[in-house]
Amino acid sequence: MSSLSVVEAKLEAESKAFQELQKNLTKAVESRQRLDSQQQENEQVRKEFELLGGDANIYKLIGPVLVKQEKSEAASNVKNRLDLISSEVKRVEAQLNELTEKSEKKKGDITQLQMQYQQLRSEQQ
Repeated sequence: MSSLSVVEAKLEAESKAFQELQKNLTKAVESRQRLDSQQQENEQVRKEFELLGGDANIYKLIGPVLVKQEKSEAASNVKNRLDLISSEVKRVEAQLNELTEKSEKKKGDITQLQMQYQQLRSEQQ
């Protein structure tokens, strides 16, 4: 096997790995966007709870039925949900940073292999 075909095979493998990284990066970005949306919705609910009086009726949709819920319990549920979303945002952010770093490194590796491949091709001609 010539050194040209070895470099070509490495280049192909690195390109496939880069495509996989890009796919995972896209999934992580979509996940981050979903979390942002959920966080905004829950923040809005939390703000609405602050505006309600102590005697306000709060209902939670459980399946097809609205069930009355205590304001303190509902506010606590929203706070817990916001805490959970915040921790998940941190996890996804770390994942995004890691995938971005790996992607940039892989891009550099591919560029290096492309230059090596071009050099080998010009030497053979």
